[in-house]
Amino acid sequence: MQKSSLSLRTPLPTALPTLKGLDLYARYYSSRTGGDFFDAVAAGPHVVFILTDIAGERDYAHTVASAAQDIFRLRVPQLFTTEVINMMDTLGIIAHEINKAIYEASGGSRLAPTFLGCYNLPLGLLAYINSGGPPPIFRDTDGTRTLGHTTMPLGLFTHLTFEPAIQAFEPGASVLLVTKGILEARRDREQFGVERAIAVLENIPSGTARDLCTIALEDAHEFGKPPWYSPQRLPFVKSEPPEDLTAVALVRPL
Repeated sequence: MQKSSLSLRTPLPTALPTLKGLDLYARYYSSRTGGDFFDAVAAGPHVVFILTDIAGERDYAHTVASAAQDIFRLRVPQLFTTEVINMMDTLGIIAHEINKAIYEASGGSRLAPTFLGCYNLPLGLLAYINSGGPPPIFRDTDGTRTLGHTTMPLGLFTHLTFEPAIQAFEPGASVLLVTKGILEARRDREQFGVERAIAVLENIPSGTARDLCTIALEDAHEFGKPPWYSPQRLPFVKSEPPEDLTAVALVRPL
């Protein structure tokens, strides 16, 4: 990709109405230095959302994210507001179109692990495609666990097809999504990891979506801070730019 050929852009902020039957919240820990990006659109009885981590420096990754957002915001109202839809098939269509937008905006292959979801508000059903991202962490009365079914990341090939999975939410059920910056937050040789992210849901079973995101982000940030004796704290040591830390949570109210 020739960076000089790109007209740099920044994605638009997410603007969702109040949702009946779903508590949805997304938060970046601080100003992003990489390619983390979240957006969501309400369309009829559905909320469609995307969480992606586009490889590359911030300006160029955000320009690619803007191209993906253009397609996402154009096509979601067209595809998901018809009276009768198949959530699984329709989610596969929008995933294919976003994948193509990322590839074309990048001028070729660009790694973009992505979680794409469609939540049916009246039914409490989540159809989702996890394209190479960290596993979603789900909690209901059966316990807390990661959800499987991971496919190829977006942005690598133009003709990929995507097979969604589906998960029912009973009242009180919740899911936590994080980008790799949280799981890879490091203290010496130890990473924050999936088990600590799972503990967030286990320790605050009745928390709001905001609570889940805030605690996940704060825990990962504190875990990754160098100890007082670390050479990284010396004033003459050049520090590496921090990884993006992003969390998204969905809670079906009781």
